[in-house]
Amino acid sequence: METKYTIWGTPHDIKKLHRDADILVDNRVVFNIGGNKFRLIVKINYNCGVVYIKFIGTHSEYDKINAETIDAY
Repeated sequence: METKYTIWGTPHDIKKLHRDADILVDNRVVFNIGGNKFRLIVKINYNCGVVYIKFIGTHSEYDKINAETIDAY
């Protein structure tokens, strides 16, 4: 729901709200969710305000993928 009501214009905007988020290349961001039990990778089109989910899974699943290249699973 946060993405529905929040406008992220830059990666800096995300870091202001989510200090533990990891900013990656190609406008990708990794969020720790569920008490740090899961990882969420998104790709953001800042100009259009669109967020694409590329991956959501456990830490062990995350360790098996490349966060910078995964294109939805």
